[in-house]
Amino acid sequence: MSSLNLDDFTDLIERPDGGVRRDAEARRERQIVPPGSLGRLDDLGEWLAAAQGAVPVRPVEQPRVVLFAGDHGIAELGVSARAAGSAGQLVRDVLEGGRPVSVLARRLGVPVRVVDLGLDCDPESLPEDVVRHRVRRGSGRIDIEDALTLEEAEAAFLVGVRIADEEADSGTDLVVLGDVSVGGTTAAGVLVAALCGTDASVVTGRGGLAIDDLAWMRKCAAIRDALRRARPVLGDQLQLLATVGGADLAAITGFLLQSAVRKMPVILDGVVVAACALVGQRVAFRAPDWWLAAHDSGEPGQAKALDRMALEPLLTQGVKVGEGMGALLALPMVQAAASLAAELPETPEEKLPEPLEAELEKSEN
Repeated sequence: MSSLNLDDFTDLIERPDGGVRRDAEARRERQIVPPGSLGRLDDLGEWLAAAQGAVPVRPVEQPRVVLFAGDHGIAELGVSARAAGSAGQLVRDVLEGGRPVSVLARRLGVPVRVVDLGLDCDPESLPEDVVRHRVRRGSGRIDIEDALTLEEAEAAFLVGVRIADEEADSGTDLVVLGDVSVGGTTAAGVLVAALCGTDASVVTGRGGLAIDDLAWMRKCAAIRDALRRARPVLGDQLQLLATVGGADLAAITGFLLQSAVRKMPVILDGVVVAACALVGQRVAFRAPDWWLAAHDSGEPGQAKALDRMALEPLLTQGVKVGEGMGALLALPMVQAAASLAAELPETPEEKLPEPLEAELEKSEN
């Protein structure tokens, strides 16, 4: 029995300030460019102002990419184009600057933080600040066994909460959230199918490194079998994460919820993060107001999750690589929206002709 009460998040999470958002909308109506002419940028600027509680909106000056990493035992079934247990090499490549997210983050000047929750590799092969939060090595094969014990799920969830607090306390004003995993999209598919009440085939995608038809069928069967194990525990989100999630997914869920508590906006990446956000919504219905869907990766599970949360992706570039890459692509758009909302001048008030102005003054006196 877990000592962690997720219901507390329902009381702790407030919506972004509606009054501030209305003030931001009113300011937008006074600016020289007609309202609506900037498309989604208008909405983004107002969303960010409400999240910050500030009009005019402040620039996003300290964003950070946060990636949670883990290996999933279900990869042993050949559901991924990558070898089971190989996420550790992906993490090393990210840290050494050789992955797409590393290149773009370097170009944008955004620091990248990687947190190992369940990589299946020797901890000495990675820096101490990456591995110090590890809960276990790999996860269980969710089609036949639990991914984690309930105690491990709680520990991983609390790591996510702690990382969110650390980021908020250090001044991070926007998080680009992603994952580095092998087998993670399979676990994510199970969570989405379970929470949306749909079949495995509806949520089974091809993954970041596209799988062939045979692998897709194996993945679909794995999600179907894990889904049978997930349905009996749907009423307990922490148990759900322990049964068919993984340490990295539990940590992402904790991070998302605590970020909402701390009023720190988050840009969501792909299907893994979207699945965790869906779990978070089940815990606290106001939490998605603090999250922004970056892009449509083409993964059916992501589309299903975002639709359930009523989050509309900003971009449709079909980026499937994961690792926060799609979310990082959306960051300049958010920063542009903030700059436009804050810096566009307002339309000057029209000066009345002098005789008419004098007549008005007389009538008032």
